[in-house]
Amino acid sequence: MPELHATVIAATATGTPVAVARSHAPALWRLPALLAGSLLGAALQLQQPVLWHWHVCALVLACAVALWGLSGLLVRSGGNARRWLCQLLVVCAGASLLFATTGLRATVYLQGALDPALEGQNIRVVGIIAAMPQVNEAGVRLRLEVESAWLPGEGAGAARKPVQLPERMDVSWYGGFFFGATSATTTVRPLEPQRRPPALHAGERWEMTIRPRAPHGLSNPHGFDYELWTWEQGVQATGTVRTGPKDLAPVRLASTWQYPVEQARQSVRDAILARLAPGLDPDDPGRARMAGVVAALVTGDQRAIDRADWDVFRATGVAHLMSISGLHITLFAWLAALLVGALWRRSPRLCLAVPAPTAALVAGVLLAAAYALFSGWGVPAQRTVTMLATVALLQLSGRRWPWPQVWLLACAAVVWVDPWALYQAGFWLSFVAVAVLFATDTRAVGGTPPKGRARVQALLREQWVVTLALTPLSLLLFGQVSVVGFVANLVAIPWVTLVVTPLALGGVLCVPLWNLALWSLQPLSALLQWLATWPMAVLYLPVAPLWAGAAALAGGLLLAMRLPWRLRLLALPLVLPVLWWQPGRPAPGQFELLAADIGQGNAVLVRTASHTLLYDAGPRFSLESDAGHRVLVPLLRALGERVDVLMLSHRDADHTGGAAAVLAQQPGAKLTGSIEAGHELQALRPATPCLAGQRWEWDGVAFEVLHPAPGDAGAVVRANHISCVLRIVAGGEQAAVALLAGDIETGQEQALVARGVPLKADVLLVPHHGSKTSSTGAFLDAVAPRTALVQAGYRNRFGHPAPDVLARYQARGIAVVESARCGAATWSSAQPQRVACQRESGQRYWQHSMVPALPR
Repeated sequence: MPELHATVIAATATGTPVAVARSHAPALWRLPALLAGSLLGAALQLQQPVLWHWHVCALVLACAVALWGLSGLLVRSGGNARRWLCQLLVVCAGASLLFATTGLRATVYLQGALDPALEGQNIRVVGIIAAMPQVNEAGVRLRLEVESAWLPGEGAGAARKPVQLPERMDVSWYGGFFFGATSATTTVRPLEPQRRPPALHAGERWEMTIRPRAPHGLSNPHGFDYELWTWEQGVQATGTVRTGPKDLAPVRLASTWQYPVEQARQSVRDAILARLAPGLDPDDPGRARMAGVVAALVTGDQRAIDRADWDVFRATGVAHLMSISGLHITLFAWLAALLVGALWRRSPRLCLAVPAPTAALVAGVLLAAAYALFSGWGVPAQRTVTMLATVALLQLSGRRWPWPQVWLLACAAVVWVDPWALYQAGFWLSFVAVAVLFATDTRAVGGTPPKGRARVQALLREQWVVTLALTPLSLLLFGQVSVVGFVANLVAIPWVTLVVTPLALGGVLCVPLWNLALWSLQPLSALLQWLATWPMAVLYLPVAPLWAGAAALAGGLLLAMRLPWRLRLLALPLVLPVLWWQPGRPAPGQFELLAADIGQGNAVLVRTASHTLLYDAGPRFSLESDAGHRVLVPLLRALGERVDVLMLSHRDADHTGGAAAVLAQQPGAKLTGSIEAGHELQALRPATPCLAGQRWEWDGVAFEVLHPAPGDAGAVVRANHISCVLRIVAGGEQAAVALLAGDIETGQEQALVARGVPLKADVLLVPHHGSKTSSTGAFLDAVAPRTALVQAGYRNRFGHPAPDVLARYQARGIAVVESARCGAATWSSAQPQRVACQRESGQRYWQHSMVPALPR
């Protein structure tokens, strides 16, 4: 688990416990109340869907000062009866303080956001590459610090029009193997030819044409919040480098001295990969993959690790070890403190000037900060350094506090620096693990450290206690827990932290050590892969509500405490709700649609009382990324779904891109759809063609395929023309109806209307994502939907949904729900007039909100 011992490293370096209280002065007992209040205030502020005006935040800040001053007056007036009132006032003061300052920081930050009027325009930019470029099969991703920007003139000699862009942007320069590649079953091309990116390096100044847009991620239940990630990274715009025939070519202006740490990181990463994986050896593919792990351990470049390896690391619970984490930084600080302390003691003069324990403590924290900076200064690294510095300052001040107060101080220090860390899973895993270790370790209350065999037993017990306590939290945060994680971590933690990581870091000074690090990883990789193949190696459970997760966490903590077993058994009723939780399902005769937010593509989950159908599986984003891995598999696991049928409307990659991942995770799912016999998915699971006239019933809900008709496949010109059209009808007298139309176009719509098939529906999945070639007036009149769902990517290159198509829907009074604006959309036959949008139900102020009229 990340940052496991970060809050105790300072005490370890000096050999001084932190568990003895020295004073009970009012200042001491007021501090915990202030710290607890600040955590509460930050948590409350992060629930805001819209930021309050800065005037209101300033008023709250003034209230914080007043409350603090009032509590001080009550303390000086004396009397134990007023102590509880004082503590309440201090808690309110701390909450108001963090609430207000976090709101003011967010308000200032949003002043630099991208002007919506500039989205989609070609803008000429001069900027410096501020981080080592991330290379993948699609091209290169750059972090750009913008120096100047202007709109290109219309003609030769036209004057530039300066514009204001955010200072920090993430831009993609496409042109890799994935783009422009074709196969018999998929075609993935950019809108216009792209030039392959040259070799790019941190610190270089470039002039290039960029098409910017606001950071906009996918929004799904229990999904990754990309917009919060960009917020914490300070990235306020993304974009693509324009390299088409009509665009000015990018120009490298100079190499600068700026961002020397990033330049060094890139040099080390490239040197590791050049030495350990100079080419792709078909006889030894594992060597290149392990080289990526070595690069990640040294430079923090997690993208160097293959996705298949990440799957193994997550399944065995050791993912936190395979990149720069708090555990590595803490270990580095501990080793640095020991080394500096040993060398310092050799000089009597230095010891007289500064005591060796003090020098070791300061050096350990400073060197750990340097290591964190070299690793990319990620959020986990920042969190760890903040905790180390906090505890070190406490030690240097000569104060010796009870461990709960030390723990609370470290928590508050992290939140003061980064309030949005409260939304990070790593924050909770770290501090819960540390709290459990403090609460169950006799050394935290003044006990004698064990030695010899007792020390080994103590380490085993620590690992077991932390695993036991964090299992409910892992289920709450991720909906999964590694059953083999305890065994895997017993081997991997000492091996990676004491052998692999020191060798990898030592390779910066002695290059052959990188080879030793690579060889040391190979047996560990083999062990982890073997553990990952065990039956039930990972336990997946539906994500429980917060109350069940909190109860289970309390139960895990109770089990981990040093208490009699009779008392620990009381934890079992607390844990049971999270283990047996099942999300609600539609009543018999009813069904529910969940149109996932998967970008440019289709993926609709249809749920009845006891069955599930997935209509399409979303797009493929790149050779190693698709909607199945990124969205659908996590969503299905979080909801506890077992898919009975996967229906692929047709073969295009924006509908079948995630199918392989879904089929791998759903071994019992039947495959049907309009995909040819030679399609690559047929090798994974034979597919039954979908044909008009097919009917079945689940739980009182009728399913009927309306298109394609038998024989259409032989005369088809485009795959869109044989898209499966599925009509779903709920039971009951006033049956609600849904129509999923795939990518049918004008000809197929006319044929359906001419055949007189039942088309009327309450909700319609808009054909072909709202393309100009579909949604004819006659078809819309025949369907007459109340609601139309559009699954299309934000500012997609096709312009879906087309303005003319939207106008036809609006003219008929049909409510159009776009996934780019709504996120995942949920519609139920029990309430056919209502659509629930994920972006509305889970709205936070840092999330992107599209302007009402999206410029094209």
